[in-house]
Amino acid sequence: MSQGILFLISAPSGAGKTSLVNALLDAAANSPATRLCVSISHTTRSKRPGEENGKNYHFVSVAQFQQMQKEHAFLESAEVFGNHYGTSRKWVEDQLAQGQDVILEIDWQGASQVQALLPESVSIFILPPSLDALRERLTSRAQDDADVIEKRMSEAKNEISHYAQADYVIINEDFDTALADLNAVIRSAGLSKKHQASSNAELLKNLVS
Repeated sequence: MSQGILFLISAPSGAGKTSLVNALLDAAANSPATRLCVSISHTTRSKRPGEENGKNYHFVSVAQFQQMQKEHAFLESAEVFGNHYGTSRKWVEDQLAQGQDVILEIDWQGASQVQALLPESVSIFILPPSLDALRERLTSRAQDDADVIEKRMSEAKNEISHYAQADYVIINEDFDTALADLNAVIRSAGLSKKHQASSNAELLKNLVS
């Protein structure tokens, strides 16, 4: 069985990353030939209404999280607003070994940590068409007050400045176009010479023998 591909998808808040990933997974669910899943992070934050353990996050205590860190169980981990988040290394590696392609929705710092451990991963950065469009999207969500939106805009500018570290950059101006672009990246990664040499080794051997 060929090795799956790990995709690292980063974006500033409001760029549409989660909506694009959800649409990508919905399409994959309707295509038996596509083996694509998203990693579920471990976190120490409290469960919010409607969230399910093992579906939205793996909710663990601070002590459990720290023990996992000591055991080097995370591909990457971070502390955000006093809460810890981490990606299980074993789960990701198990999925990849089974031929499953895995998506990590992750910030640029986490992506850097993962790429240092798994340099064959493919990184994708989602960008808004402009800062004005990003501000409009954050405002139209009506989830945050003006001060929070300004903070998110400041964080977004810092996040955007690291786009050059990614392998692919997608501008989410039109959702359907951005989704098609994301699909194209996923498909092209599976068609790379390295991946084809792994997944179709016997065929290639026979063709050149």
